[in-house]
Amino acid sequence: MLTKTAPAGPTPATTVLLRAVNWDKFSIPQEGMLVTTATKVAIKPLEDRIVVQANEAETTTASGLVIPDTAKEKPQEGTVLAVGPGRIDDKGNRVPLDVAVGDTVIYSKYGGTEIKYRGEEYLVLSARDVLAVIEK
Repeated sequence: MLTKTAPAGPTPATTVLLRAVNWDKFSIPQEGMLVTTATKVAIKPLEDRIVVQANEAETTTASGLVIPDTAKEKPQEGTVLAVGPGRIDDKGNRVPLDVAVGDTVIYSKYGGTEIKYRGEEYLVLSARDVLAVIEK
């Protein structure tokens, strides 16, 4: 069994026991990358794409009634986990995005692509699908 120290990233370096593992697959996170600490998976959106994790839908009404899963509204609010570098315009200039990692956004009801990666559910949106940023 081979012992190797994980690369430094957003969390302190940890010792990992490895068997025949290709260590090159584990990279140090860079700006704009989403890193889930439990699985060490990095997702970097391209161009004007944004990775969002949807906020949980309401489970009860204001009067206290429990809403069954089949009747819940699809959430339209989420937290930005990663952003791409922006699209390139007709003149070859990069157009930056209006959102940043950590922003809470409201997005189009049927916009984006739902993905499930390593047990976590994410939504990959185009910048055009984001309708507003919620200021706190």
